[in-house]
Amino acid sequence: MSLAALVLSGCSGGVDETSTSTPPAVSVSDYIVPRVPNCSTGDTPETALQGQVPAALRQTGFGGFNCNLKLVSQLQGEGASWSSATYTDRQGQTCFYHSTMGATQIFNNPDAPPRVNPGVPVINITDPAKPVRVSSLTSIAMIDPWESLRVNDARGILAADNGVGTGGGPEVDLYDVSTDCTRPQLLASVAVGTGTDGGITPENKPIGHEGGFSPDGFTYYIGSPTSRSYYAVDLTVPTRPKVISAISMAELGFGTSPHGLSVSKDGTRAYFVAAGNFGTALGSTAPPLNNANSTGDNGFFVIDTSEVQERRPNAQMRSISTVPIRNGSAAQHTIPFLVKGRPYVVEVDEGGSGGLQDPGAAGVKAACSAGMTPFPLAHIYDISNEAAPTLISELRLETHAVSNCSKVIPDITSLSTFTYGSHYCSVDNRENATALACSYFNSGLRVFDIRDPSKPKEIAYYNPPAAKSPGAGSGHLMFAQYRPGGPDWCSSRLDFDFDRHLLTTACQDNGLLVMSFENGAWPFPESTKATEIGN
Repeated sequence: MSLAALVLSGCSGGVDETSTSTPPAVSVSDYIVPRVPNCSTGDTPETALQGQVPAALRQTGFGGFNCNLKLVSQLQGEGASWSSATYTDRQGQTCFYHSTMGATQIFNNPDAPPRVNPGVPVINITDPAKPVRVSSLTSIAMIDPWESLRVNDARGILAADNGVGTGGGPEVDLYDVSTDCTRPQLLASVAVGTGTDGGITPENKPIGHEGGFSPDGFTYYIGSPTSRSYYAVDLTVPTRPKVISAISMAELGFGTSPHGLSVSKDGTRAYFVAAGNFGTALGSTAPPLNNANSTGDNGFFVIDTSEVQERRPNAQMRSISTVPIRNGSAAQHTIPFLVKGRPYVVEVDEGGSGGLQDPGAAGVKAACSAGMTPFPLAHIYDISNEAAPTLISELRLETHAVSNCSKVIPDITSLSTFTYGSHYCSVDNRENATALACSYFNSGLRVFDIRDPSKPKEIAYYNPPAAKSPGAGSGHLMFAQYRPGGPDWCSSRLDFDFDRHLLTTACQDNGLLVMSFENGAWPFPESTKATEIGN
């Protein structure tokens, strides 16, 4: 199996590309998100390109950057990995959960310390200044949920599928967190789609990796790169989850891997991704860098899930449209959202146009030579016509600009897989989106004003300092990509707290981070409190 398959089955300083205003005629492919215009007093703004941690800072020990986001508290614990979730229960307690990784046969770093508390930590952040780890969840899927850990706000259910080592097995774990989020109650930890759950038996059983809820909480979808299929799991009786529908990548017409997903508010549409364009350095086909007529095999799908939502017998999922994305690879996930009533989808890649990064940065250099984005980013589509979504903007930082390639390649040489690129994004309110927050591996946490989705603007960022001793739960450490003094891998989804003006997430070496918005950066006058959490 190729490394690509294994990974998936994972304000100051004068610079050339700084843009404080963007001409209306600028093309999507040339658009660079304008920098934050003003940081708060006492902040530590970036000193080079937007999103850059220069090689010199990595060598002397990166001390972190921030602008309009201030650290309220941190709980490093044993580190984090790929996914996280936040939930406020009926008592008003707020809890944070995040995945951890641990050693596997595939990823086993001999320099990692021994595990002390494996599994998903349960962290009480009711007082955001004093986070307290209460316990850890250690049922089979919670040992390593990979990118599948999610909470459903409507029903108060915490879920994960078994993603250990990028693809562990067909088990799904469900917990009730509605009454007391600090003491999750196990509802089910069972294999699904194997002929024993009372549902259908698909041709290939689901193998955990990615996952996501329908907003009503009655369906949990699994994205399984190993099985090359998406699965709909019925949670009507949460103690007895069962697979009720499946669709393979072959049926969708892409010979590539499933990955993340999202579901519309009414549950009748899903937005699945096709993770492709990996690159020859990782044992896959060459990305379409120098062939403008080739779209490659990376992108997303608009899927009709009406029959699943209506619980029709033998429910089928059907493709409405396929959207190839040529200037990216390893499509990670999607989020549908509305701005002033108009529908959009953001699709986020975790690989650049030249594929997932190799230690010699050959793919990055090839993308730069072809004039294409060297690192992954988010793409925003207008889906008013869901049969033909239209690309309207990309969240291109200065590190993504081809003209800056020579400035950033020295920073990332000898590193592999993930560097200056995106992973997860979250909106403040899917029904009235005004801000989009994204985790970028080496560029930290970035927040954008998307009140005009065609011209996103950066309003805040927080790139945590290098961790001196990451714990055994850090995927960054377990992938053997941690370097003393170097930037963290920030890769989890993020949650906005409208009432307290907070942003909560986890970075892999630094663990839980609770940050507050400063300088009136967010919320905006148009912002409203979300009725559901994140994506």
